[in-house]
Amino acid sequence: MKNSLGIDFLCFCTSAFGEKYNLMAKLLAQDLQQFAPGCNFIIYTDRPHIFNDNSNVRAVKHSCRGVMPYHERRFAIWDALSVSSSVMYLDADVRICAPVPQNLKFLPGLTARSCGSLQKHIQRRFNQKSQSNKSFKKRYIIEKMAHRISIDLDSPELKFINEFLFAINKDRGRELEFLKIWGDLAIYADTLGMHKHPTYAMTLAAAKSNFPIHHSRMTGLDFFDDRIEKTRISKNQSTSQAKSEYFNQQKNIEKKKKNIFQNYSDLIIRNSSCLYNRARVQLTSKTFPSTLVNYPELNQR
Repeated sequence: MKNSLGIDFLCFCTSAFGEKYNLMAKLLAQDLQQFAPGCNFIIYTDRPHIFNDNSNVRAVKHSCRGVMPYHERRFAIWDALSVSSSVMYLDADVRICAPVPQNLKFLPGLTARSCGSLQKHIQRRFNQKSQSNKSFKKRYIIEKMAHRISIDLDSPELKFINEFLFAINKDRGRELEFLKIWGDLAIYADTLGMHKHPTYAMTLAAAKSNFPIHHSRMTGLDFFDDRIEKTRISKNQSTSQAKSEYFNQQKNIEKKKKNIFQNYSDLIIRNSSCLYNRARVQLTSKTFPSTLVNYPELNQR
């Protein structure tokens, strides 16, 4: 069975929390409606009502299990794999700019648009001579994560994944083991104080579950990511005018004008929320860890 793109069971997914990312996910939904007709788009979100008028979206109400929402994407992927053998995850602020190629296919495992050696990444990012206390702590946590599942962090086989855009193809159940280990490492990292950077949990979980990681430029997939586009412009691979529409739309959402009181109030709310969630995860991980790690039962669709 193929969708209107001629691609077997391709399903897109993302996670979106907060007004800003939900509004950007809505723009992405419109892109996919236009450029990937017939493909489902699953969104795990705290505000599903925002997508009521997007016919290609199934928005699932989701409460953040971790301290911050960076690892919550795994639930959207888990759900998407229940209806599709081939899933593409996109960050909520990514845009699709042209028809998705009909010959876009992926090998079993995880295929990343951008990835490289984790060993080289760690050596470059956590250079002993220039390490701050913050980066020293981060490296310590990554080492603890690797030790937790008996993975050699110095192995040249480990991949660093730029997790803004990647695909997952089913691989004889290894994809489910990968997601389960990812969830365990996500919560473990939270308890140690690292609430971002899901790439490390993903890389280690893939190694432990023998879930292969592939690199692909995904030729023909025309997308917009503000960080990638700025890099392209700096290297004369693009121009500031080429995708100015997408920059402007994102800026209009991100730079919503607020007064000093509103900005201060938002800062207090963010800090209070982080402290509360950190305490919640610390306590729950010791008493009922399954409620943080386990994936929900899904109806067969």
